[in-house]
Amino acid sequence: MSAIKLTIDGQEIEVAPGTTILEAARQLGIDIPTFCQDPELPPNGACRICVVEVEKARALVASCVAPVGPDMVVYTESERVINARKNNLGLMLANHPLDCITCEKTGTCKLQDYCYQYGVATSEFEGEVKNLPYDDTNEFFYRDMNKCILCGICVGKCQLVVGAGAIDFTKRGFVTNVSAGFEDPIEESSCVFCGMCIDNCPVGALIPKYVTGKGRPWQTESVPSVCPYCSLGCNINLHVKDNEVIEVSPVKESPVNRGHLCVQGKFGWDFIHSGDRVTAPLVKSDGVFVEVSWEEALDYIVDNIKEVQTRYGADALMGLSSPKASNEDSYLFQKLIRSLGTNNVDSYSKHCHASSVNGMMDAFGNAATTNSIDEIAATDAVLVIGANPAETHPILDYRVREAARNGAKLIVAAPEMIGLVDVSTGYLPLKQGTELALLNAMANVIINEGLHDQAFIDNRTEGFDQLKKAVEKYTPEYVAGITGLDEQEILSAARAYASAEKAVILSDAAVSNKIGAADFVRALANLAMLTGNVGKESAGVYLPYGENNLQGMADMGALPNVATGYQHLGEEAVREKFSKAWGVKISDEPGMTAAEAFADGKNSRIKAMYIMGENPVACGGDQADLVQFLSNLDFLVVQDIFMTETASLADVILPASAFAEKLGTYTNTERRVQLNQPALEPPGEVYPDWAVLVELAEWFGFEWDYVGPEEVFDEIASLTPDYSGMSYRRLVEQGLQWPCPADDHPGTKYLHQNSFSRGKGLFAGVDYKPEALQMDEGHAAECCATGVHSCQCLSETLTRRSVISAFKKGCCV
Repeated sequence: MSAIKLTIDGQEIEVAPGTTILEAARQLGIDIPTFCQDPELPPNGACRICVVEVEKARALVASCVAPVGPDMVVYTESERVINARKNNLGLMLANHPLDCITCEKTGTCKLQDYCYQYGVATSEFEGEVKNLPYDDTNEFFYRDMNKCILCGICVGKCQLVVGAGAIDFTKRGFVTNVSAGFEDPIEESSCVFCGMCIDNCPVGALIPKYVTGKGRPWQTESVPSVCPYCSLGCNINLHVKDNEVIEVSPVKESPVNRGHLCVQGKFGWDFIHSGDRVTAPLVKSDGVFVEVSWEEALDYIVDNIKEVQTRYGADALMGLSSPKASNEDSYLFQKLIRSLGTNNVDSYSKHCHASSVNGMMDAFGNAATTNSIDEIAATDAVLVIGANPAETHPILDYRVREAARNGAKLIVAAPEMIGLVDVSTGYLPLKQGTELALLNAMANVIINEGLHDQAFIDNRTEGFDQLKKAVEKYTPEYVAGITGLDEQEILSAARAYASAEKAVILSDAAVSNKIGAADFVRALANLAMLTGNVGKESAGVYLPYGENNLQGMADMGALPNVATGYQHLGEEAVREKFSKAWGVKISDEPGMTAAEAFADGKNSRIKAMYIMGENPVACGGDQADLVQFLSNLDFLVVQDIFMTETASLADVILPASAFAEKLGTYTNTERRVQLNQPALEPPGEVYPDWAVLVELAEWFGFEWDYVGPEEVFDEIASLTPDYSGMSYRRLVEQGLQWPCPADDHPGTKYLHQNSFSRGKGLFAGVDYKPEALQMDEGHAAECCATGVHSCQCLSETLTRRSVISAFKKGCCV
């Protein structure tokens, strides 16, 4: 249909059919007040504050629900409209506490703003008022439902966006309220404490507890930051007063989280103010830690590491970096370890995901999630298998729900009823550990029914014949007996996925906690390549990590075999490149992984270890063996923000800076490199980690002359092709996704558009073995499908020192 022309406040505009008056007005820059309108929710016209006058119409119309019409003439601030809005505001004030002087919402309250705008100071309406109990029973926020104006945004967000369904309208008429079922306490409901209701409440009905009495909005400074928990890297604002974070809010313009958070992002930041912080260097003397000066600590470290290397050789040293460290910190850390003559640099957390990384590398030549987070919402089909995003990566769960609302087919394969089942078009309750058999069966159906993309297979892949032969026996009938599913369920799932123009597979990198997970990941890649669902928008394979910067840590070369950007140190040209850039000789000896070092126990060649931000003792494996290994080291340095189980075994502890205290970059699961701004001055004698590493390098005799993390990042970009077009200046707004090879390159939204990183994608014939996907008894983590996410969950280094320790769901790092 052709565009519709209308006039609003004397301005002509043409808009598409179906556009509401409110939307058309906003296109003209005309601000119409709203309470209940939200772009993510269906319009409902509940509050009536957005009424406008339409010429020749008998009554005023709610602009948020009224569609435009040809030659319509609209007045948004006529006398009639203003009087109606004043009456509506007066009706609200008649049943609203007027405690604005002490209300925490003052300064950001829409009701207060509109009353000021229209000169409504009191209400002329009198009568009964609500007297609901003040709810302060949960750990996170206060609920004063006497201030609720029944706009319904919190209900819509909870029901549609989050899918928790914790609250709804209860009762009717004057006594209508918003509450949990049967008006039970919110903490006894299905609430996931994501805080979305708080962030979108237009009045003071919902107030975070931590902010109460700490300061007015205009007294705080808002500092952009990146959430320190999972690998999605949600953008947050830290609201700071007197060197204290008093509240966190989501960045609504963020392409990553679009104004959404989970319980960790909204409430899990308070660990930075914990009294458990290590605030000065500590050296163990006669079994007791004693505070020392930085000079004493650094001198002690240098002497002991040199002594170990003189005695046992350069490779007696090992460094463990952290997926919580910034890119700059991890880069300098691996540079220091390699400058000391060894490639023994790794991360203990990394091995939780090693199988997933290997599977993706084998198939695509690249271990990163293929597509952007936001693309999920526009896909035509989603297969969720080996994952429970509602508990491990809630923002992904929100995007899958959005895709389902937009009409996408959603297939959920899980041993138990996970959150997404309620909006799925197909639920496959398969037996635990039989996921690989199901994937092979889907491949079998797709090939036998001719649903595969032969052109994509011929042009972009290799190994198809091997796959075809490998899945021949995995008929729906055969796999039904393995998985416990009905044969028709398998057929329907395969057809739904393969028939979609764009299809997404969502799993979880923590599946690699199980033996044989590389085969499982290869099977995911098989399915995506088989249907041509790689290298295009709103398709691909999503394997998010548990830790916020595991992707960046790997990108920075904190691995035993590669430098930055996965440049393999087995190649002489790569070693020469970095030797020249750093002014040191890079060893040609392959580095040792953390798993190998710990597995060797007493016989390990590692005699000294520098651990930055890792807590392997509490992360899993055999704790007694880990404690014994670390205790038997000749020398152990731990750099961390807390006295962790691992730090307690150290000879020297260096205090580390928290995410809110340092400038630096982090790379999330969609390869988006994001700039984190410092919001606080570190406590005590704590310095930014990059500065500690630079100082330590100088004590070792290396001439590092960085004056700040920006110079470190510039060096990273100069040595790393995928980062070479990036700079702090370009990252300030919304970050950039690698590959970004030039200064004018916009970044890469999705990978493998024209070719795979390895050239052609590689199919693999992987066989289901009943014992292959059982839990590794040597590692204490569980499959993410249970909601327990990776080894970091077991350490709870951050969450046990946060209010969210009261809410044991999801990734607890």
